[in-house]
Amino acid sequence: MRRLDEAGNFDNLRLATGKAQGTYRGRPFADTDIYKTLEGVAWERAREPSERLASWQDETTAVLAETQAADGYLNSYFQFVGGGRDRFTDLGFGHELYGAGHLIQVAVAARRATGEDGLLRVARRFTDLLVETFGPDGQPGVPGHPEIEMALVELYRLTRHRPYLDLARYFVDARGRGLLGPGQYGPAYYQDRVPVREADGIEGHAVRATYLAAGVTDLFIETGERALLDAMLRQWNDMTSAKTYLTGGIGSRWNTEAFGHPYELPPDRAYCETCAAIGSIMWSWRMLLATGEARFAEAIERALYNAFAAGTSLDGTRFFYVNPLQLRGGTPADHERHPAHGRQPWYRTACCPPNVIRMLSSLHHYLVTSDETGLQLHQYAAGTVDAELVSLRVDTDYPWSGRVEIAVLATPEGPWTLSLRVPAWCGRVEVAVNGSRPGDEPRPGEYVRLRRPWRAGDQVVLDMAMPPRVTVPDRRIDAVRGCVAIERGPLVYCLEQADQPDKASVDNVLVEPDPGGLRAVDRPDLLGGVVAIEAPGRLDRSEPTEGLPYADWIPNSAAASTAARPAEPSPVRLTAIPYYAWANRDAGPMRVWIPTG
Repeated sequence: MRRLDEAGNFDNLRLATGKAQGTYRGRPFADTDIYKTLEGVAWERAREPSERLASWQDETTAVLAETQAADGYLNSYFQFVGGGRDRFTDLGFGHELYGAGHLIQVAVAARRATGEDGLLRVARRFTDLLVETFGPDGQPGVPGHPEIEMALVELYRLTRHRPYLDLARYFVDARGRGLLGPGQYGPAYYQDRVPVREADGIEGHAVRATYLAAGVTDLFIETGERALLDAMLRQWNDMTSAKTYLTGGIGSRWNTEAFGHPYELPPDRAYCETCAAIGSIMWSWRMLLATGEARFAEAIERALYNAFAAGTSLDGTRFFYVNPLQLRGGTPADHERHPAHGRQPWYRTACCPPNVIRMLSSLHHYLVTSDETGLQLHQYAAGTVDAELVSLRVDTDYPWSGRVEIAVLATPEGPWTLSLRVPAWCGRVEVAVNGSRPGDEPRPGEYVRLRRPWRAGDQVVLDMAMPPRVTVPDRRIDAVRGCVAIERGPLVYCLEQADQPDKASVDNVLVEPDPGGLRAVDRPDLLGGVVAIEAPGRLDRSEPTEGLPYADWIPNSAAASTAARPAEPSPVRLTAIPYYAWANRDAGPMRVWIPTG
């Protein structure tokens, strides 16, 4: 909240009302930083009532209502800088519809979390204006930055007002028809190259792509149109099979914050925007709801514990915009967003910090589902699950331990099914109900389904082995060929220079690829308490030489007689930490993929 005041977000609203004078600060979509923070506040209030947060939400709602134009339009940039005359003239980069989407989402969240309608009245007035403005009989156009599609579907779910769903369908149907033009980066950048139902793969700006995909999946869930789901399955498979980093991060191109070609996944140039990790989680969640398949929960877990978690410092006050898998020694901090700067308290384009706020505040929504058969636990965290007629208590130290204990607190009569996801990384798992093993063997990458008449006091134990493991990349990822990564449970690990003997350069280390040499070590003294992994490795202590950076000893060549042979690497014991925890001491050299030599 203090950051929003300092960055001028509230001043911008006051400028738009005409009751203040000054200069607009920030991007044309600066209002969305307020909306995302408001959404986080709403979910947080549902978790734990707070007079302070309630007062801030009421005051902010009043300011937004005062800023809103008589016809429902609300965007401080266009109201102040454009004088209200340039509405909807720059759909490619103006972000008006993107901003409207975030306003709708916070209004829906506030209504569901607190029962309050103040924001909902503001959002519906703007949405009704959009219904009047766009559509088959109105102004043609689609948002350059998707977001409003899933917001409109959520508003329809809350109100059952059909025009909102129809407008979401229009924005989906109109994509790929050239309405946005080529723009600066081409139509693929904002998913306007081909119609949604014809797209074979995912492309363009990673946040835009995943937000659109989430909205399309929502539209499928409401309409049942199979062509939409088929298109989303093709795009999701393309993303996860060839365009996703080991951490679950997406977006391999800095210049457009975009997906690259298949297997174009350079670790040191990875963009992996924190907002993109959030977008992938939101999309995979909707695909999980649409299909019930464990692979979507698997993708959520990978992105959540690695790509998303790395975006915030351990004390919760600083953020990464960009999350690479390697930072070389001596890398210049040549851009505000470059990780060599370390995490920052805020950014001029501040989309990531408030997005983190709303994701963390709503995280409980991504853990459990229910249907007519029973309950499904997709992610494991300690707490209480309260569903209709069913209450469970979950005790676990996940992700440090693979043991999950579930106690039935309340249950209806008659049988129902408790489904527990067994992660694909889990090579050995045991399940017990009241001390006895059920008949079906749990299989990694699937759900173990326990159907029985339950009683209060029943105990279920899911015990998943978590040995450290070595991961080998697909040979088509040229940038990391000859390297391996270290994982344990859902966590990806990295080498940070601060942890190596004598601060040995991680740019010069090699690791033994034998997983038998890895050892998990509980380190309560390190980074707030982590399980570190020790690995046998070697350190190349050769000094740089003049000339090209290639091998300087080539057998059977004319140069072999005069070139100096490099020194033999010396043995060293490497220490790997969870990737999410790097850069909490300084933004020093780090790498996930380690050469084997």
